[in-house]
Amino acid sequence: MADDSKIPKGRIRRSAKLGSIVGAQGVRYAGTKAANVGRSEDESKEALEQRHLETAMKMVGALGQMKGAAMKLGQFASFIDTEFIPEEYREIYQEQLAKLRTDAPSMPWEKVEPLLEEEYDGEPLSELFAEFETEAFAAASIGQVHRAELLDGRQVAVKIQYPGIAEALDADLRNAGTLVRLAKVLAPGLDAKAIAEEIRERVMEELDYEYEAQNQRSFARAYREHPFIYVPEVVTRLSRRRVLVTEFVSGRGFEEIKQLPHEERSRFGEIVFRGSFGSIYHLQHFNADPHPGNYILMDDDRVAFLDFGMTKKLDREQILLEQRAFDAASRNDPEAFRQALHDLGFIKKPSKLDAERLLEHMRVVGGWFVTEDRDLEITPRRVMKIIEATNDPRSEYFDLMRRESLPAEELMGRRMEIGVVAVLGQLQAKRNWHRIAREWVYADPPATELGALEWDYFEERGVKRTPGLAETF
Repeated sequence: MADDSKIPKGRIRRSAKLGSIVGAQGVRYAGTKAANVGRSEDESKEALEQRHLETAMKMVGALGQMKGAAMKLGQFASFIDTEFIPEEYREIYQEQLAKLRTDAPSMPWEKVEPLLEEEYDGEPLSELFAEFETEAFAAASIGQVHRAELLDGRQVAVKIQYPGIAEALDADLRNAGTLVRLAKVLAPGLDAKAIAEEIRERVMEELDYEYEAQNQRSFARAYREHPFIYVPEVVTRLSRRRVLVTEFVSGRGFEEIKQLPHEERSRFGEIVFRGSFGSIYHLQHFNADPHPGNYILMDDDRVAFLDFGMTKKLDREQILLEQRAFDAASRNDPEAFRQALHDLGFIKKPSKLDAERLLEHMRVVGGWFVTEDRDLEITPRRVMKIIEATNDPRSEYFDLMRRESLPAEELMGRRMEIGVVAVLGQLQAKRNWHRIAREWVYADPPATELGALEWDYFEERGVKRTPGLAETF
């Protein structure tokens, strides 16, 4: 009998696993449609709902077992509208896929305990921890998290990497290479080799928990005593390459936060926005993997930011180029915007692309914070339009996408941007996102109460109000 607790590692096995489920469910779905010919309308609807639910549950089971990049894909799909699914059944898929964020299947203790013993050189856990819960309370794409208590009484979260996940991710990356080659056919300007290398570099960093600990220490130090952002401290003494021990944080998860009143959801969304985009300008460093499972609303109304396995550092020149693109778009200057895109590496031959259409495309993708100077509620439909305008062949801007490039340096930034707006869409958060962004680009006065608190915090630590653009005027 096959061991379902093992992670499938080979590229072909991992592709076939999900493909076989989707294919089998497609056959069953067709059979249900055929059987519905002799059923009443209510009976037909109930049968189809049951079939969609079964498909979603099996898909989640497969993605959960596969872990790695496949599971990340499922997590991402859980907080955007799955437009390829009939509207009346989308909620079923989102509800099931959400379990990959909050209730993903963990590996049994007997599978992960040998890894702990190996990382701690055989030292008994009882000599390192006062208590250790063998049942994981959270499972992510490359590791699961256990609660423990240190010998000094501190409560900690212990993230343990799945045995075999490195090989599984290698298989996913080889699949990703196929996708990148396909993307190059659709967008000939794409530097497929550079993109593939950027993906591999970021993913391999994510496998190194010592590197993640270093990132998390940097963010924790930068946000220590911050008025509304909290980053748990790392217990360096007990962290290893495949084990990360951090302070345990309790509070409300994303599903609970979605049930809060609208203004509280908007406040939470603003904090996610400020923590994700703002760190680019305050720290020249950002988390490239934003999704709902990485945030906890603490009892004191601060938001804890978790998981720093995939981050990206930017130099001042790169940030200045981003600011110039923002400036050109916000001033409605198509020519300057086209030149800014060229300087960033998005387009190779500016004269061959219509500047007005380039700016129009940007308004669809990033207008929510770059050009729309108004209180704006982010809706799931808005998120889907952004995603469609980013990579969907059905988009009216697909001819532009084919001629644009995606610089490797920009890949993680675009990933973060899409992830954040998808989170805001689930919250239906409402703010003047443009005015908040202007604080970072132009050193404008704080647009909100949270902005005033944040700038007081950073000014006390000697951080300049804007890191570049204002200096050039």
